[in-house]
Amino acid sequence: MNPTTFFVKPFLKWAGGKSQLLEQFEFYFPKELKNGKIINYFEPFLGSGAVFFFISQKYSLKKAYLSDINEDLVLTFSVVQKNVSELIEELSLLKFKYLKRNEKDREKYFYEIRGLFNSEKEKINFKKYSSDWIRRATKLIFLNKTCFNGLFRMNKSGEFNVPFGRYKNPGILDENNLIGASKLLQIADIFVTDFENIKNKLANNFFIYFDPPYRPLSTTSSFTSYSKYDFTDDDQTRLAKFYQEIGINGNKLMLSNSDPKNENKSDNFFEMLYSNFNIIRVRANRMINCNGNKRGKINELLILNY
Repeated sequence: MNPTTFFVKPFLKWAGGKSQLLEQFEFYFPKELKNGKIINYFEPFLGSGAVFFFISQKYSLKKAYLSDINEDLVLTFSVVQKNVSELIEELSLLKFKYLKRNEKDREKYFYEIRGLFNSEKEKINFKKYSSDWIRRATKLIFLNKTCFNGLFRMNKSGEFNVPFGRYKNPGILDENNLIGASKLLQIADIFVTDFENIKNKLANNFFIYFDPPYRPLSTTSSFTSYSKYDFTDDDQTRLAKFYQEIGINGNKLMLSNSDPKNENKSDNFFEMLYSNFNIIRVRANRMINCNGNKRGKINELLILNY
């Protein structure tokens, strides 16, 4: 696929998605990726997959491993990979049924679909691919495009709990982009796992990008529950130890996270965890904050082992 004619973008809107940072990230990608010596890629916190889609179109990847702890996220990526035509048909039908309604009826329909999505969770076998996955992925994409602020958030019970978003013409279906994403995903193994369990799939000369749920800058800005699993400071510490363990055999590691110094200049949490690594600050737009005055440019961290 020629990126100068059509560039595949993430098909999900995601809190903390990296699309806005890709040009800055590219500057810091390892030279071995840019010159074709690294052809294997791993992304253990998949999210929207923005970095995978970018790299797979610009560089010579032969194999990718994409994982996440969120079962519904992995299910949806698997459906885009394996059955994109059926997914497009189902999503087109949902789009038609939604757009023909007025706003009041759209809201009612949204909550009907959300209720079905949540009630069907117990019936889904997340370990065995089936036609049920296609219908569930359809609902997830629909909810993601029509909910408030394009969030993906689940409560402790694993239920999607984002309210209705009042968009006049939401982009529910981008057929060409889904087809393009499906083509790129053909080189990928996609699976559910905690990040520590990826070690048995690693070999030499991988580029591994870690995008964990960001450490909250304050108690009011916390957004670490994109699945039913919280990501605490203990998990951040566990990740830092793992990061140090696997940076061998020519593997190049990049990790992104929030910069605590945006709020507290004396907060050295990440400087202490990653004291042996290269820590770089990049500028990003903060899109999610209940206080409108606190949205805007902010520093984020890139941590490199090269």
